[in-house]
Amino acid sequence: MSERPYRSALYIPGSKPRAIEKARGLPVDAILFDLEDAVSPDEKVAARATLVEEMAKGGFGARARIVRVNGLDTEWGAGDLAAVAQMQPDGVLIPKVNGPADIDAVVAAVPGVPVWAMMETPVGVLNATAIAAHAAVAGFVMGTNDLAKDIGTRAGVRREPMLFALGACIMAARAHGVVAIDGVYNAFKDDDGLAEECAQGRDLGFDGKSLIHPAQVAITNAAFGPSEEEVALAERQIAAFAAAEAAGQGVAVVDGRIVENLHIVTARATLAKMAAIAALEG
Repeated sequence: MSERPYRSALYIPGSKPRAIEKARGLPVDAILFDLEDAVSPDEKVAARATLVEEMAKGGFGARARIVRVNGLDTEWGAGDLAAVAQMQPDGVLIPKVNGPADIDAVVAAVPGVPVWAMMETPVGVLNATAIAAHAAVAGFVMGTNDLAKDIGTRAGVRREPMLFALGACIMAARAHGVVAIDGVYNAFKDDDGLAEECAQGRDLGFDGKSLIHPAQVAITNAAFGPSEEEVALAERQIAAFAAAEAAGQGVAVVDGRIVENLHIVTARATLAKMAAIAALEG
């Protein structure tokens, strides 16, 4: 799995140069330049040209640049992929991926560009393991709005009806070492609801969350980054375990809890993530 942090992945319409310019200065880990849902049909061709021009200007720093294209079954899909071949972004995000064959079609059009899959259909969720196993796939982005529509659920903040789908995609991503980004939270003025859903997503195992508004960035970054307490605990666990090993023991005790080698793997991952975030923000 990538060492790059993906705490926050903000959708930006490819048709809006001012929004793209603003994104260059936002503290997001990834920008999802959108040519699909955020762009009306009569703007799609112009949006593609706008995004090619803006990407050529650069200025996005260490932020991951991922372009969401229209599906290959639409009149814009092929043209979008041709534009992606020009832009050479850090990834191309494909809507409504149902299986590995959808990835093959993209790889043929833009070889060498990492592919990200929108997991937003029941068929896609059921095929999540095969999709994640594809050599070109770098990450999943949950399309929870489309998924809820297809399932016919009324998912609240805790998203109980969605948990099977979320969990299936996380398991597939972890089994094959790809990034997993949670779906959007629609009520962008509801900070408490966002924080709760971020906490749930983090606890489920997601690497970060996709966002629809810059106002959501700070809460999301805080939720998916290690806290000061987590970093301090990781450091103490590593030190205690090293001392225990030096004394010929296989376990240590920190705060009244057993610390074994598996906890040290997690502790080192926490410190590595913190270092990656510091490097990105620095």
